Amino acid sequence: QVQVVESGGGLVQAGGSLTLSCVASGRTVSLYGMGWFRTAPGKEREFVAAVSWSGGITEYGDSVKGRFTIAKDKAKYTMTLQMNSLKPEDTAVYYCAASKTPFLTIPAVDPNDYDYWGQGTQVTVAS
Repeated sequence: QVQVVESGGGLVQAGGSLTLSCVASGRTVSLYGMGWFRTAPGKEREFVAAVSWSGGITEYGDSVKGRFTIAKDKAKYTMTLQMNSLKPEDTAVYYCAASKTPFLTIPAVDPNDYDYWGQGTQVTVAS
C-alpha cells in the first residue's frame, strides 16, 4: 500500500515564499513519477508541477513557471515544491500525487494519470 503525505502549508504574505514537502512510502515508490496539483475554492483541480522518478525531468503549469521549483530525492522518496513570489491567486489546497508511471519523457499533467493522492495542505496567500 502506497501512502502519500504532504506538509508545509500555511499563511504567507504576497511576495513571500513557502516550501511544501511530500513523502511517499511503500514498495517501489522510488520509481514513481510525482506531481503537485491544487484546488482553489470554486475552481477545478489545477496542475502545478510534476517530476520524473529520477528527478531529472520536470514540468510546470503556466501560472507557476518561473516562480515554483519542484525537486525529488528518489533516495529518500521525498519531493518538495519551493514556491516563491507567491500571489493571492496561489491560495488553494495543494495535493501531492504519485504515479506508477516513472515519467521517462514528459511528466503527466492530467490528474487521471496519478494513482495515489495525499490529503492536501492549505496554502493561503494574504494580499
